[in-house]
Amino acid sequence: MDTQCNATPTRLGFFVGTKRQDSRIPLKRLIVFDLDGTLAESKSPVDLEVLTLLNELLGIVKVAVISGGDWPQFEKQLLSDLPSDECLSNLFLLPTCGTKFFLFDGVWRKLYSEDFLPMEKTRIMKSLKNAVSSSGLKVENPWGETTEDRGSQITFSALGQRAPLKEKAKWDPNFIKRKLIKAALEISIPEFSIRMGGTTSIDITKAGIDKAYGIRKLRDVLGISLEEMIFVGDALFAGGNDYPVAEAGVDSISVRGPAETKPVIEAIVACLSPASRNGIKAAPTA
Repeated sequence: MDTQCNATPTRLGFFVGTKRQDSRIPLKRLIVFDLDGTLAESKSPVDLEVLTLLNELLGIVKVAVISGGDWPQFEKQLLSDLPSDECLSNLFLLPTCGTKFFLFDGVWRKLYSEDFLPMEKTRIMKSLKNAVSSSGLKVENPWGETTEDRGSQITFSALGQRAPLKEKAKWDPNFIKRKLIKAALEISIPEFSIRMGGTTSIDITKAGIDKAYGIRKLRDVLGISLEEMIFVGDALFAGGNDYPVAEAGVDSISVRGPAETKPVIEAIVACLSPASRNGIKAAPTA
C-alpha cells in the first residue's frame, strides 16, 4: 500500500491523509496542539519558526490549541505574533485544559466557560495547601504566586508563576514530586479532575472536564470525528494533562518541546498540502 505520505517520519506511526480511492483511513481534518512544552517553552512566546509553520498549516487545515494556560497566556504566547488574517477562522483555542472555548469570527468570541462555584474554589485551595504541606514540598521562596485561580481551573505552580525555565526544568523532571501532591489531592478532593501539566504544575478542573472534554467539544462544534484528528503534546504520560486525549481515542504524537514539534508540523503540511506528490488530498478548510 502506498497511501502514506513519504514526508511523514516513521515515528508518527499513522496516516495523516489517504489517496482518494482508499476510504478506509480517515483523512485528518483537525490538528490539535498543546501550548506549553509543545508549541512553546513554558510561558514563553512561540518562536518565529513555529509561528511560520502554524500559519502555513492554517492555510490547509483546521487547527486547535488546548492548554492549561488561561486566555491571557494564549494572547501573550501565541496570538500577539500570529498574523491576523483570514486564516484565523481556521484556528480554535481552548484555554484551561478545554474548560473554555474561543473561536474567531472577526473577533475572538468565547463559546463557553465551565467555571467553579465559589465554594468549590475554597475547597480546592484548602486541599492544595494541605497536600503541599503534608508532602514536604512547599517552596519557601517561590517566584510569585504558586496558586492561580483561572475561573474554570485552579493551577498549582510549585516554584511560582514567574519561575525561570532553568529552575522549573530541574525541579521535578521525573514527576515524582507532583505525583505525591496529586495522590494527596485525589484523596482529599476526589470529586475533581487532577492532572499534571507543564514542568511544575498541577491543574484542577471539574470532574470529567479535561482535555478530552475539550476534544469532544471540538468534535461537536466543528462536526469533525475523533478519528479525523491528530493531537500533539508533551504530557501524554499517565497522569499528564494531555493523557485524556489519547484515552479518548485520538491519534497522538508525544514530543519533548518545540524542537520536536517543528518537524511534526512540517511533515503534516507536506502530507496534507494539495501539492503533495503522493496523491494526498488536502482537508477542506471551510
